[in-house]
Amino acid sequence: MKSFKTLASALVSALALTFAFAGAAAAQAPEKKDLTLGVGGKGLLYYLQLTLTERLGHFKEQGLNVTVTDFGGGAKALQSLVGGSADVVTGAYEHTIRMQVKGQPIAAVLELGRFPGIVLAVRKDKAAQVKSFKDLKGMKIGVTAPGSSTNFFVNALIAKDGLKPEDVSIIGVGTGLSAVAAMKKGEIDAISNLDPVITKLQQDGDVVVLADSRTEADNKKLFGGNNPAAVVYLKQDFIDKNPNTVQAIVNAFYKTQKWLAKATPEDIAKAVPEEYYLGDRALYLAAVAASKPMYSVTGVIPPDGMKNALDMLVQFDPELKDAKVDLSKTFNDSFVKKAASTM
Repeated sequence: MKSFKTLASALVSALALTFAFAGAAAAQAPEKKDLTLGVGGKGLLYYLQLTLTERLGHFKEQGLNVTVTDFGGGAKALQSLVGGSADVVTGAYEHTIRMQVKGQPIAAVLELGRFPGIVLAVRKDKAAQVKSFKDLKGMKIGVTAPGSSTNFFVNALIAKDGLKPEDVSIIGVGTGLSAVAAMKKGEIDAISNLDPVITKLQQDGDVVVLADSRTEADNKKLFGGNNPAAVVYLKQDFIDKNPNTVQAIVNAFYKTQKWLAKATPEDIAKAVPEEYYLGDRALYLAAVAASKPMYSVTGVIPPDGMKNALDMLVQFDPELKDAKVDLSKTFNDSFVKKAASTM
């Protein structure tokens, strides 16, 4: 009888443990498995971690089915989130600040890029007359899309020399070959874009660089230090309602960051689609090598980086000059900290 009771007790304990584990697993399951992710220029190195996360299977590992919608620029990706056609966006950190002021709270949950990686370059035949940012007055400047981070970059730089956004003509030229073509055809006088577009134009001798934000030294010179760039952001109410889903998203991207920190340009080239090369694999390898320093290795935006981003926006955005911005609400570090503790 005693052995029967002992066996029965052991069985009850085992079942209880099984149910406990099952409950814990269920609690961690994503509330929403099918997601739409918006991005403005997926083939740009600015968003390399998105392509790698998708191609390396990290979304699938986290139980997520992610459909990526690629737009001509970050402003359009933001619109997709606000409009409800996207659940999550990989885009510029500045959008979290601007949308808070507009009363539409969105928050970043992971830093992808610690530097913008954006380059402002002038068409070669115009270079002699452009010695400073103020010399851009009246010129046509190509950006990925009006209202995107490449547009903000131009606004911030010309503001240093006393110019206003309306002192230049901003033209959306997209990403990839469309941006290259706009410069080669003479449709624009200058361009604010990212790699591999910039490296392609440099190698072909089409442009002269006026401002470069791909390295730490250049960012210190331009903005006084770290300036967060690409992030993963969502509406605050989505984060509140779907914490397990958000954790799964961050886990997937964080695993990619760990992989990217050790990867060579060759490893990266093998992982991305060949169309990203813009027809020149050697060019792509050179662009990756030039851009790699800009990627975040921790996924965490430092406080001084958030402040630098706000200070940059205040220079040219009248809506932000007197606005009270709570930077703590623009970035939630709890998800990346949890990811870091388990990987």
